[in-house]
Amino acid sequence: MCGITGFFPLSDLYPIREELLHHSADALVDRGPDGDGFFLNKHIALGHRRLRILDTTDNARQPMSTSDGKLIICFNGEIFNYKELKARYFPEKADWVSQSDTELFLYLYAQLGTACFSLLEGFFAAAFYHVDEQKLVLVRDRFGKKPLYYINQPDQYLAFASEINALQAYQIPLALDNVSLRQYLHFNYIPDPNSIYREVHKLAPGTFLEVSRSEQRTSTYYTFDFQRTRWSGTYEQAKVRLESLLDHAVQQRLISDVPLGAFLSGGIDSSVVVALASRHVKRMHTFSIGYADQPFFDETRFAQLVAKRFQTDHHVFSLRSTDFLEHLDPMLDNLTEPFADSSALPLYILCKKTRPHVTVALSGDGGDEVFAGYNKHVAEWRVRAGSLLSPLIKLGHPLWRLLPKSRNGFVSNKIRQLDRYAAGSKMSDSERYWSWAGFLSDSETLEYLSATSSETAEYSARKFEILQPIGFGEGLNDFLATDMRLVLLSDMLVKVDRMSMANGLEVRSPLLDHRVVDFAFSLPTNYKLGQGLSKRILQDTFRKELPVELYNRPKKGFEIPLLGWFRNELRARIEHDWLDEDFVVEQGIFNREAIRILKQRLYSSNPGDAHATVWALIVFQSWWRRKTTRVTN
Repeated sequence: MCGITGFFPLSDLYPIREELLHHSADALVDRGPDGDGFFLNKHIALGHRRLRILDTTDNARQPMSTSDGKLIICFNGEIFNYKELKARYFPEKADWVSQSDTELFLYLYAQLGTACFSLLEGFFAAAFYHVDEQKLVLVRDRFGKKPLYYINQPDQYLAFASEINALQAYQIPLALDNVSLRQYLHFNYIPDPNSIYREVHKLAPGTFLEVSRSEQRTSTYYTFDFQRTRWSGTYEQAKVRLESLLDHAVQQRLISDVPLGAFLSGGIDSSVVVALASRHVKRMHTFSIGYADQPFFDETRFAQLVAKRFQTDHHVFSLRSTDFLEHLDPMLDNLTEPFADSSALPLYILCKKTRPHVTVALSGDGGDEVFAGYNKHVAEWRVRAGSLLSPLIKLGHPLWRLLPKSRNGFVSNKIRQLDRYAAGSKMSDSERYWSWAGFLSDSETLEYLSATSSETAEYSARKFEILQPIGFGEGLNDFLATDMRLVLLSDMLVKVDRMSMANGLEVRSPLLDHRVVDFAFSLPTNYKLGQGLSKRILQDTFRKELPVELYNRPKKGFEIPLLGWFRNELRARIEHDWLDEDFVVEQGIFNREAIRILKQRLYSSNPGDAHATVWALIVFQSWWRRKTTRVTN
């Protein structure tokens, strides 16, 4: 697990500057605190920061080259089946210089070329440089678990890095992308392949980019098929198959030359991972975070039940509001572009407190997107199935609109959900998805900007691309596939990567093993949603192993009590710093009047989701100040 960076001139007018390469690598030190490495000649500059996981010796340092020096790799990630691939493709080779997956990846690519990517089981972002051909190849794993940002100026240069701030070190002029800003206000994150800067893009998952001075080509080596179900067996047979796939996925992810543990939230996904890992590891370290003064959000009781069942060495970090607020600014400082999923803060703290105990942690990420675990999936299923409750909920819509709504209490949150359901049930499938995936409507995103966006056509084009799967899958597979391409890729995986890497921790997600995902998308909808259960097959498969208390309880997100903080501890900073009226006017990005009305709603008895938009603005303003400071310095 590492950070990578590189600069590839495509013209003699853009010479390599060694000091900028070092500055870029320095920007990735949190991702790779255990050392650095560089390769430079007049045609390429490659930099690497290392977090030691497999083969912790210096023999596995990067960039790494083949023995003839003709091919170089710069690699971020883990290849879990590297030993099997080594035995299969290099049974006679005895001159390995390391025991790392990096060296296997290098020689496998040297032998098979880009065809090797589909053989890999793991997560990765990598660069290969062909010295004689002066050709660069960038590749990203199937689901985009590891980030890879790049700036591509044809006939000039290509720069790439694991984070945007590492790209900025190359002193390339960057301009704010107003369409991305609108999308950010809608989702609270920026969808791939775009970024907050017009010039910076993210390499698509399951693709590779080949670049030389004479040509460029992007190719796809993996995509999951969501358009029809294929499973022909029974439900019981499907449960057996799922358990086998997940057990293998977990077992593969237990390989490590450093201490390894698991996150345990008390939800089904992380509990399944711990249950399976405990088959192969005794007294595994598990880690939970709790809310000492916010019982509505605290789920540590369920995590402790699982820990007791599987006899793990369980660590509970029970935090108060003061603990969260203490980590707020350090967490914000680690965001290299605006990202306002508020659960990033507790995850940041969890990773920080986990790191002294282990270097690798398993997680249950991906379970909701793959197996239909969100409340919106149940709601969508009911709308499409014509649930008997739908007409009643729609009939009450005028009432739901008037009643106080908030995520911070059971009743107020139910009213909020009923209001969103009633409004969404009147929309088309695609517009309903767009509405339920975001916080602001398209018209509201414009209202928050200081001037009407002139990029309306581009915004619509990006929206169309995101919603492309809707209407083409059987059952809910189109809805889930859109979540995979949007929510998982640009929200969940970004959150996990940034917060873990900020603390030098590697996180592995067995539920996102590509064989598990492919299998899940082969199943009919009623295997995932039915009999009052979301993630039905996942829950049923492990029902005999998990504590009964985990079943049929309300789903709660990994959230923090933003509303209370904004009305109390953080109110002064909102009024006099982040959303200070003079600052907003001087900045010239946001509509002063819209923000004034937003703050009024935040402090009212009916805040709705105002706190989510306030949080998005806080994150953006914090990022903007840091960006401005870097430019000034």
